[in-house]
Amino acid sequence: MNGVTNDRISVIIITLNEEKNIKRCLDSVVPVADEIIVIDSFSSDRTREICDEYGVQFVQNKWPGINAQRNFSLNFSKYDYVLSLDADEALSDDLCSELKRLKSDGFTSDGYVFNRMTNYCGKWIRHSGWYPDSKLRLFNKKRGSYQGTDPHDEIVMQEGSEVESVRKDILHYSYYSIEEHLDQINKFTTVSAREKMKRGKSMNTLVHLIFYPTWTFIRVYFFKLGILDGYYGFVLSVLDGYYRFLKYVKLKQLILTR
Repeated sequence: MNGVTNDRISVIIITLNEEKNIKRCLDSVVPVADEIIVIDSFSSDRTREICDEYGVQFVQNKWPGINAQRNFSLNFSKYDYVLSLDADEALSDDLCSELKRLKSDGFTSDGYVFNRMTNYCGKWIRHSGWYPDSKLRLFNKKRGSYQGTDPHDEIVMQEGSEVESVRKDILHYSYYSIEEHLDQINKFTTVSAREKMKRGKSMNTLVHLIFYPTWTFIRVYFFKLGILDGYYGFVLSVLDGYYRFLKYVKLKQLILTR
């Protein structure tokens, strides 16, 4: 897609009670953002107060699901190129510099994929299937939209779109404690089980409740090199298997009680 001259970026951030994260995120995008839009699901903490200090466009919308919320957010951007971040993410210095270069040179692709490195309980995870965790996060909204299955979002580009990989990191400050991770697993597996139920997914108890969780642990810890991430690599391997187990336990319960 040669000849693109639109070199401005709308940064869009989705929030709900993110007072401990939002300042770091906003500080990281200020150097490259031509506008910042925060789509908030009626936070009850200081999220709005902090955002107001940065003069961002602050829009509140009742939570309709992650993909619907992100597509809703696209309506508020003045510019075609949208950089989508979560409040617990931030641009690394290297990625910020690369985005400045892209803006200066002019965008030549419809979408840009970045690496994402996660900080888990204070430790940067460099294996365990969590890195490089490539994400399409900067894209021309005329060429793409969110079409994933809740609770996970996914940008899908139109056929023929050009997508470029940029080997710089988004920094993801995911969980400050294992308790937070367990709470998220509980929420996400409930949403995922309901989505599978809506789509009429069936399951095999032996395969889905025993084989898949066990294989997930083996794959993450050994084949995805979780063992190199030390203690937290082991924890993540166990919890990845637990996530799969719990998702199908909840699906089984829905099937039995329908």
